[in-house]
Amino acid sequence: MKKKTFFAGIISIVLLVPGLLLAGIADTTQLKAKPVFGKEAKVVTYILDNNHYRKIILNDSLSSVILDSYVKNLDNNKTYFTTTDLASFEKYRQTIDDMTRAENVTAAFDIYGAFRKRFVSRMDYIMKNLIHEKFDYTTEEFYETDRDKEQWCKNEQELNEVWRKIIKSQALSLKLAGKTQPEIEKMLTERYERFRKSILQFNSDDVFSLYMNSITESYDPHTNYLSPKAADIFKQSMSLSLEGIGARLQTENDYTKVAEVIVGGPAHKSDLIHNGDRIIGVGQGEKGDIVDVIGWRIDDVVKLIKGPKGTTVKLQIIPADMGVNGPSKVVQIVRDKIKLEDQQAKKSVIHYEKDGKSMNLGVITLPSFYMDFDAYQKGDPNYTSTSRDVKRLIKELQEQKVDGLVLDLRNNGGGSLTEAIELTGLFIKQGPVVQVKNSLNKIDVQTDDNPTITYNGPLVVLTNRFSASASEIFAGAIQDYHRGVVVGESTFGKGTVQTVIDLKRFINDPDEVGELKLTFQKFYRVTGSSTQNKGVTPDVKLPTALDPQQFGESSNPSALPWDEIRGTLFQKTPVINDRVISNLNKSYQDRLKTDKSLAQFVNDTEEVRESYRETKVSLNEVTRKKEMEEAEKKKASRTSLNTTLPNKEIPSSDLKEMDDEYLREGLFVLGDLITTKIG
Repeated sequence: MKKKTFFAGIISIVLLVPGLLLAGIADTTQLKAKPVFGKEAKVVTYILDNNHYRKIILNDSLSSVILDSYVKNLDNNKTYFTTTDLASFEKYRQTIDDMTRAENVTAAFDIYGAFRKRFVSRMDYIMKNLIHEKFDYTTEEFYETDRDKEQWCKNEQELNEVWRKIIKSQALSLKLAGKTQPEIEKMLTERYERFRKSILQFNSDDVFSLYMNSITESYDPHTNYLSPKAADIFKQSMSLSLEGIGARLQTENDYTKVAEVIVGGPAHKSDLIHNGDRIIGVGQGEKGDIVDVIGWRIDDVVKLIKGPKGTTVKLQIIPADMGVNGPSKVVQIVRDKIKLEDQQAKKSVIHYEKDGKSMNLGVITLPSFYMDFDAYQKGDPNYTSTSRDVKRLIKELQEQKVDGLVLDLRNNGGGSLTEAIELTGLFIKQGPVVQVKNSLNKIDVQTDDNPTITYNGPLVVLTNRFSASASEIFAGAIQDYHRGVVVGESTFGKGTVQTVIDLKRFINDPDEVGELKLTFQKFYRVTGSSTQNKGVTPDVKLPTALDPQQFGESSNPSALPWDEIRGTLFQKTPVINDRVISNLNKSYQDRLKTDKSLAQFVNDTEEVRESYRETKVSLNEVTRKKEMEEAEKKKASRTSLNTTLPNKEIPSSDLKEMDDEYLREGLFVLGDLITTKIG
């Protein structure tokens, strides 16, 4: 599935242009390339050819990939273009490279013109033939929501049939939500009128940006062209001073999907939306009407969700663990700023007893690898950083006589590389932590040079699929040094480094130009194994609902591959060995047989995994209603499934009362590790 990701929660709401005329809109003569576009395309290509880590040249082969990507970016559901349209684009299949170097971006606007013509034709057909149709909901038929599995339509008749099923599915959802036929027709009319307006506001800058990202992302998914507007948003997203709900969104088929809930943001604190949830409606304020956003462009959905601190946004969502057939619900979130202090490490102590031994287990929850660079540069001796905070928390936990420590890195998307190295240094004597290889094949070994160890007791590092980048460097180093045990899911697999290049350095033009975010380095563990694509495999694997083909780096076709280089010399600790890991896994397997809570958790996880895999929805009213009821029953009967949820700070309590099964199991492993060490 093609996924386009944005950040929801920056700057104020931008209203749709009022009074946009819909008649005669198929005229695309207004969408022409600015002269500066060709200059930007040529410069971007030159930079990619010479500086991208992958060392590939834009040629005929890559042109073919770019063409397919651009077509898919425009019509990712295969609901507008026909095979005849695709045949007409073949003239560009092996010429995009030559055209780009010649400062020619005609292909972008030619193909987009065809798309817009098809789009207007589809909207006209929907309004005239489908919105007011009285569908027969007694027939047994299905709609495949994952259109990647389907072929392109050969003609208008096949497109008509696809859209009949789309509209019928949407109408049935509204009917099951209690809407009358007139209400259904009114809502669908408003939905597609707004959709038409949204798409037809696409301007030449938008077309160029979409086209350029089809070029850049053919190198790897983290190499992006940032238009002047997108560059401003990117800078704000990096500042940790964001106003909104704190979530990254992506398009998946007809839906806007939550790709990541940012720890410390309003969405995370509310615990009302989670990774994988589908947003189908947005409303302003507690009493504002919900605007249906199914099928919308993602940046227009983001505009509705963003807003100033203190204001309320209503989101109508289909929860991730309910699947495509699940019922929706409405949640309210008060927008706020995401501040540095919300990202800071926190601690708690959990009491645990095993085999008559009473233990205090420390937990440090680490949402990101942060550092207050401004305070550091100003010489503030009390500047905030991950390693300084964790060192302080460890000392406080040691004063509380903890017997072991869990460092919880779930949903930690990374941050400062320096802090990942400094944090590793709190647990090892000294030595290399990570190898960084650049596009010129030069390898820089980055080390911890401080021989002081802050904590040398039993250590568990808890990870999930959304632990990425710097988190993977830390977890990999702890594992390679045999310093602690990694427990949980395999990590994200983001083992590359990007830099942002301002194209103004190369282009002198009165028009604004964008920036290029370029992948130029790759991370490797001290063993020589890359963290890219595969991530870090835990020593004790816990059940996961997440398919690597849908979540993580490996879900991107253009992701850089895993590979390895020569390892560097380092001194392993004697704390963990193969026998210890084997015993810990045996204890886990034994718990599966006797711990009802864990067994239920495994069962719940598999059910959610199956719901992610299910992409067909029934267009039969009785069947759909039954599926919705079953989904609700399963959700109600399940224990909390936290593999996709951010951590909540756990107060001091008895381990048996915890509802976070992942953390609970991580603490069980820590308890086993403590007794193994003592024994």
